[in-house]
Amino acid sequence: MQTSFLSATILLILITDPLGNIPLFISALKQVKPERRKRVVYRECLIAFLVLTIFMLFGRNFLELMHLTDESMRIAGGVILFLIAIKMIFPGEGSVFGGDKLHGEPFIVPIAIPLIAGPSAMATVLLLSTREPGRMLEWMGALTICMLVTTVTFLFSSRLQKLLGEQAITALERLMGLVLTAISVEMLLSGFASYLKQLH
Repeated sequence: MQTSFLSATILLILITDPLGNIPLFISALKQVKPERRKRVVYRECLIAFLVLTIFMLFGRNFLELMHLTDESMRIAGGVILFLIAIKMIFPGEGSVFGGDKLHGEPFIVPIAIPLIAGPSAMATVLLLSTREPGRMLEWMGALTICMLVTTVTFLFSSRLQKLLGEQAITALERLMGLVLTAISVEMLLSGFASYLKQLH
């Protein structure tokens, strides 16, 4: 399965799901003074970007250290994406914050990790970098665009929530979940096909 720059960018945006995360993001910033919110957005997005960049640059070394194959990563990534996609389509009562009430200003957790740089995003950048390491500049570009989209979405989160309404945001999140389900299935099939080829 050949991944283009555009499809990698769209995939990362779908996985980080900035629109779907608007209600959770607003909830996390309730205790933060309005004048500090922009600074928090920039800081948390930068931390998430650095975390994902580390996973992207040193992913191959990590796989070699753990003796993991590309096929196993592809299948694992597909499983994680599938679970995330199902949760996007059929959201439950649980929160990414684990149901705990937040006090004071959030730092790293829960906005940078896991809201932006969650397990699925980490697995995806790891997969992109290990499958085609020669295109690292493209993957870095895709990740940069994804993080810019996330930053802008969070900066205008209150306005977007008022403009679109919760129903429209929920509908968009479910649509993204549907697309992500198809991508995860394709990733799983690709991983299994590659593994079965090695057996023959």
